[in-house]
Amino acid sequence: MHETVIAKGIIKEAMKHGSPEEINLEIGELAHVPAYELAGCLKQLVDWKITYTEQVAFVSCDCGFSGHPTVLERGHDSFLIECPECGSVPKLLAGTEIKIVSVKVK
Repeated sequence: MHETVIAKGIIKEAMKHGSPEEINLEIGELAHVPAYELAGCLKQLVDWKITYTEQVAFVSCDCGFSGHPTVLERGHDSFLIECPECGSVPKLLAGTEIKIVSVKVK
């Protein structure tokens, strides 16, 4: 359950700011763990208010396309995307990150 490892890392980082009561995350659409699973895991580990926004994936393709890719398959630590214009594999520019946006402490 690598979502637990990621959640514990987020908790450890948030605790550096004091005693958290709320945390806001930005979770990429193609992050290692789906946003709802990570948020659920965090809620099982701490009694903080957990909020998040999901960052959509953004790609650039050699054909000239820039934007959201076609997501063919999505799993833990894996995904398969293609360019919606030409069907080739584009360069992924955003959408895999997990960021702590803010921490509200007591």
